[in-house]
Amino acid sequence: MAPTCIDLFAGCGGLSLGLGSSGFSTLFGVEAHPDAFSTYRHNLLDRQGDAHSWPAWLEKRAWYAQDLLALHQKELLALRGTVDLIAGGPPCQGFSMNGLRRPDDPRSRMVDVYLQYVETVRPRLVLLENVVGFRSMKHRTGGTYSDYVTKRFDYLGYESWSDILRAADWGVPQRRPRFVLIAALKGTLPGIDPIQRMRVGRKAFLEARGLGRGLIGAQAAISDLVENAMPSLDAEWGHLGFRMLRRAEVALSPYQRLMRVGGREQPSDMRLPRHGTTSIQRMQDILDNCERGVCLRPEDRSRLGIKKRSTTPLDPTAPAPTISTLPDDFIHYSRPRAMTVREHARLQSFPDWFSFLGPYTTGGSRRKDACPRFTQVGNAVPPLLAEALGEMLSGLLLVQKNDEFAQLTQGVNMGRENTTDFREVADSDLVAPL
Repeated sequence: MAPTCIDLFAGCGGLSLGLGSSGFSTLFGVEAHPDAFSTYRHNLLDRQGDAHSWPAWLEKRAWYAQDLLALHQKELLALRGTVDLIAGGPPCQGFSMNGLRRPDDPRSRMVDVYLQYVETVRPRLVLLENVVGFRSMKHRTGGTYSDYVTKRFDYLGYESWSDILRAADWGVPQRRPRFVLIAALKGTLPGIDPIQRMRVGRKAFLEARGLGRGLIGAQAAISDLVENAMPSLDAEWGHLGFRMLRRAEVALSPYQRLMRVGGREQPSDMRLPRHGTTSIQRMQDILDNCERGVCLRPEDRSRLGIKKRSTTPLDPTAPAPTISTLPDDFIHYSRPRAMTVREHARLQSFPDWFSFLGPYTTGGSRRKDACPRFTQVGNAVPPLLAEALGEMLSGLLLVQKNDEFAQLTQGVNMGRENTTDFREVADSDLVAPL
């Protein structure tokens, strides 16, 4: 029977997808934004219904995690002790080094909601994933958010381990360092460090997927997504004049072959951006004269008249920097243009069959509350990293369950021994002289 998990703050489904590939069955995913949930539902529930279940008592829609917790407390309590894993990443915007990092950011309070789920359901294992700033952001009670969560897990009866993992080390063509915390019920993993166990298994994980041991660069990830000599129009947006990429017939790298598994048709989300002549000339200047793989230097921004600080020309030979939620943060490594949703998805390790729903982008005053396709991709846990985490967690569950079986067997044997002793005592009493 497949191990079970609940995915909190699930977004478009990167974590559920990776955990599913490692053998987990997601009982349900909790995501508040309708666009992100529509992507989750389309790919993981409608297309992979056998791999992911959904309880009859829970309406299949977008939910705020705190609302579901309040309205379905009874049903969640009924799951206590039966769920193998609670996984997820509370909204990271409040912790991000690129944000304001306000202590009163309401999104940061979702950490407490996450902990309430753990307290209610009491899974065997817990996975909490977030930005690196989770380790340095100050908590209102003193210490950092990492310190706070570790203390809360200890109070709830869990031992925890945490560290920074880099997605690129597990085959993702993107550096993307992430804070990862694993928690297990106390006493169930004696002498085991889950993070170290995952690092030890890294080479085998990569080799099993044909990825070798080196880091994967942007060119190896997306070079088969090409602009046509005779450009065609995007079927969804053709009336607006958007051109689209096409995937070449032959994969040009082992990573591209991996991303094509299960996706024979042309991928979706290939719409090319439309740039004016001045923008194209500026981006060509950047490709010709600026350092690759890092944000533009202040002197280059001044020379080019660019105020935006995050503009980065990709290095074709190196993993990309952390994918953001904006379409114009990166410049393609060989073409003077911004990237497509599919190219961002490839750099995040989403397979080509996985498609995204909702608007491509949202600007102006709506940006704060919107979750368009670029945002869904940028906020996701890279599925390959999630798969590596899932394999490690599956191994931990085997340790826990084998230990439980050994204890149960020992208890039965002790019971048998005691029964034999009692019989011997009874028999001796029967034959003893009066």
